[in-house]
Amino acid sequence: MARRARRQARERIERDALGALRVPARAYYGIQTLRAVRNFPVSGRTLPPLFVRAYARIKGAAAETNASLGLLDARRARAIRRAAAEIVAGRHIDQFVVDVFQAGAGTSQNMNLNEVIANRAIELLGGRRGDYARVHPNDHVNMSQSTNDTFPAAMRIAILMALPGLLASLRTCEGALGRLARRFRRTVKAARTHLQDAVPIMLGQEFGAYAAMVRRAAARLGQAAGPLRRLNLGATAAGTGLNAHPLYAARVARLLSRDTGLRLAPAADLVEAAMSTADFAAFSSALRLLALDLGKVANDLRLLASGPATGLREIVLPAVQPGSSIMPGKVNPSICEMLNMVCFEVIGRDAAVAAASGAGQLELNVMMPVMIDDILEAMAILTAASGLFASRCLADLRADAVRCRFYFERSPALATAMNPLIGYAAAAELAKEAARHGRTIVELVREKGILPPAEARALFDPARLTRPGVAAAGGRRARVRPRRARGAGASPGRRD
Repeated sequence: MARRARRQARERIERDALGALRVPARAYYGIQTLRAVRNFPVSGRTLPPLFVRAYARIKGAAAETNASLGLLDARRARAIRRAAAEIVAGRHIDQFVVDVFQAGAGTSQNMNLNEVIANRAIELLGGRRGDYARVHPNDHVNMSQSTNDTFPAAMRIAILMALPGLLASLRTCEGALGRLARRFRRTVKAARTHLQDAVPIMLGQEFGAYAAMVRRAAARLGQAAGPLRRLNLGATAAGTGLNAHPLYAARVARLLSRDTGLRLAPAADLVEAAMSTADFAAFSSALRLLALDLGKVANDLRLLASGPATGLREIVLPAVQPGSSIMPGKVNPSICEMLNMVCFEVIGRDAAVAAASGAGQLELNVMMPVMIDDILEAMAILTAASGLFASRCLADLRADAVRCRFYFERSPALATAMNPLIGYAAAAELAKEAARHGRTIVELVREKGILPPAEARALFDPARLTRPGVAAAGGRRARVRPRRARGAGASPGRRD
């Protein structure tokens, strides 16, 4: 008898359509959540707390809406809304125990919410957990709802709530790149295309382009987030609105807009909104594009900082940790490497979202749990990584202006500036001669007397070379005249 009493103190018996189970007495979740825990011990990971809090907002708004429509008594509605508010505030998060990889559509997750809110509301009304006559998970907490409309609505709200943090981190990153662009605006260097020497460019122009890439990627995210503001709440199971009051959709969207500060509205076509996950795929795609841009920036900085003795070393990245367990003094571009790996992860998660989005059938795409986990995780790691990139890498990044100038002066591609004066073919010969003899284009132009010294200085002025303009604007074409070098028996321009 004593053992039975102790067991009863530790457990309560709950029943559903499949039978009875013993649920931990202290748990706010109930029998359907317990079945999901037993059925899906897959990853050990649960859906992010941000998503759970977004879902709880829907439950609270639904209770208030149902009460305003005369469908739910005010006492139960207040208890449900208070219980949901506790979850929104971050309480009871340990009670959401269903694995990310769960039953399709997130039914288990929805019931986890319904049961936790019901049992907490029961307590608030003076009852004991499991006394569902007071507050029932389905009949009261899930009133006017289905997993099929609440789960995607919670996805939309969670993404919109995570977005400001990501955009703020990207603004920080853009700002750091913009400051470097201004700092390096007069640091001339050789551009490279196909990893070969190309025309001159200012290092600041490169960093200005990186800043613009981040700014445009952030704008794409904002544009992709727009369609997420339409909710299919009130659609219930198949978009037809069965068991939902005709005014429910508009009222619950209005309440959620008030509670979240987001501009939310019912979707124009609830059947389409329940059926399609294209809005999520589009947003995930924008995250992928951001990752591609950030990855490109990280790759470039690693290349520009390569060396220090045998690489480009046009920039110097801050040393944040030793780079080798065997080579003393080696320092690696660790923050850029971290950012690259984050970008790879985001690209992979987008592939999963795309596959899941294409896996819907008929009135519902059931692959939503993995979609929201991948999207929110991608947003979280991009937020952290871009902020760290700005503070731990860009903030203390330096240019090696001497090295940059060295490459600029020795680039055979400087011959491009001669195209309007001597023509492409002659300029090509000049470039080949410079490369063959290890001379600079400027030296050859002076030695051959192609241009007077003053004109040569003006032509090869870095500021002029890195802005739009044509050298022969006045129409004069220079003549290429071989000029004997002093003390030499042949022209330096003669072919070997």
